[in-house]
Amino acid sequence: MKRILAAGLFALTLSACAMEGGRPAPGFAATLPPPAPLHAPRNGAIYQAANGYAALHEGTRARRVGDLVTVILVESVSTNKTTSATTARNGSASITPPSAGPLDFLNPDALNAASQSSFKGSGTASQRSQLNGAIAVTIAEVRSNGTALVTGERHMRLSQGEEWVQFAGILRLADIDIDNRILSTRIADAQIIYGGQGAIQQASRPGWLGRFFNMVSPF
Repeated sequence: MKRILAAGLFALTLSACAMEGGRPAPGFAATLPPPAPLHAPRNGAIYQAANGYAALHEGTRARRVGDLVTVILVESVSTNKTTSATTARNGSASITPPSAGPLDFLNPDALNAASQSSFKGSGTASQRSQLNGAIAVTIAEVRSNGTALVTGERHMRLSQGEEWVQFAGILRLADIDIDNRILSTRIADAQIIYGGQGAIQQASRPGWLGRFFNMVSPF
């Protein structure tokens, strides 16, 4: 019985350690590259292609699985929308009773009718998002058409909380410059996740009771 309890406590301890290791943001579906072998296999020849060989026309640019690429984040999105509408409608009707006969008692002012309706509305919406910085990513997959899947993550633990940046996308190997850098605007299917937790992030959000009333309030 003691052995079973000890094994259970050991399993719970491993689970807790695994949960404390990191908190990847939801929706980050990047695939990490396999670890490089500790010792490259040798075939007895002087020339070993696994020791970092690069052709003269390629130089030291990143092109293989496991190579590092620096992504320069220059994301800037700005939207602006304005709408307006104006409508108007008028109508009138009148009947003049005869001056003689059985209907001469009718009042002409009582048989006049008029209607008028108008509407005027306008709306304006604008939003601007900007993200600048740099993050180093790793080539996780090289494809036959000259593109590669890259993924990377930067986790920072500060005095007032934690912040992390996660990046994944598909780039062209030809777009990487001689310093192994590339702009984030040249990467397709980019997934950029920036988040954090701590005292500052918690202070910038309303409390749970305020969020509840905002959710159920019909006004």
